[in-house]
Amino acid sequence: MAEPRRALRQALDAGEFVLAPFVYDGLQAKLAEAVGFDAVYMTGFGTAAARGLPDLGLLGMREMADNVGALARAVSIPVIADADTGYGNALNVIRTVQSYEDAGAAALHIEDQVWPKRCGFMAGKQVIPDEEMLPKVRAACEARRDPDLVLIARTDALGVEGWDGAERRARAYREAGADVVFVDGIRTLEDLDACGERLGDLPLLYNGQLVRPDEAARRGFRIHIHTATLAVAFRAFRDALDELHETGAIASAEDPRTFGELLELLGVEQALARAKRYED
Repeated sequence: MAEPRRALRQALDAGEFVLAPFVYDGLQAKLAEAVGFDAVYMTGFGTAAARGLPDLGLLGMREMADNVGALARAVSIPVIADADTGYGNALNVIRTVQSYEDAGAAALHIEDQVWPKRCGFMAGKQVIPDEEMLPKVRAACEARRDPDLVLIARTDALGVEGWDGAERRARAYREAGADVVFVDGIRTLEDLDACGERLGDLPLLYNGQLVRPDEAARRGFRIHIHTATLAVAFRAFRDALDELHETGAIASAEDPRTFGELLELLGVEQALARAKRYED
């Protein structure tokens, strides 16, 4: 697990731009790697949704860390992971960071929402005071045992305190040791521009799809976690189920290559060949 972590650290240190699509299971992660992505992002929203739950702080640290491990074992590229609020105070953050590190995360972010939190694009968010978040950022930095683990501090203050609060917090979190800062809840191009203008001297993460990745890179963002895959996967599966329910078939599934491609992606032939070595 150290190699993907080192690869992400080296890419960021070299000033490279990292694009990571949202994924929440091993199959999606494998697909992302197969088509050529250099990293994936484990979405907390998707991890909760895969269990039939809303992203309202209903999953605990252990459940989230277990999913980090599933993704990290599935691919050889870096996994950037949502660690919510760190699941408590500074002591909880220490355990969270080390659990995610043990699971194979290359990077993780913690946020300054109150717990239980909610999705960054939902209304009604609340944030903890700066003086409560800063010890958590420092604890996260001190907790990592592998210096290549990238620690990202997220602020959700934009929708609560406006740009003055978001900028103050982002700068304070960077000064406390965060490798990257992340202002969540950017809904407009104006806010995207404001982020670059106010915080462009810091290593920034962008979460959204207001602009293409190449444009996000030109605006100075170092990491872009792309949300679109989550919505597209939901819509495609829903439409396929609608078609099956209405017509009794799914036309696109009739291509015989699909099942073969799935078996190939999952490495079925290699697994069977490996098993054969142990036969009498």
